[in-house]
Amino acid sequence: MLKQHLNITVQGRVQGVSYRFSTKAVADQLGVRGFIKNEADGSVYIEAEADEWNMQLFLDWCHEGPTGAIVTSVKTDEAELKNYRNFEIVKKNL
Repeated sequence: MLKQHLNITVQGRVQGVSYRFSTKAVADQLGVRGFIKNEADGSVYIEAEADEWNMQLFLDWCHEGPTGAIVTSVKTDEAELKNYRNFEIVKKNL
């Protein structure tokens, strides 16, 4: 199956509700690779790579999030594969 790379921006109440940690657990279960980080505007930014089936399951999760999250928007843009090795939480912008 073909892999795809998506840049995903999730908006709503997604910081301070364990969104990044829960998303990493789901990504690891689905074999999604890439990273997730908080943005200064309160959103969460994700770069994700997976086959189409698992990517759709991952996107479904992004729309829901963990208990306590209120997702108001999920925007996606396709990009070129970067061949990430795993899924990581980026704690601070460098």
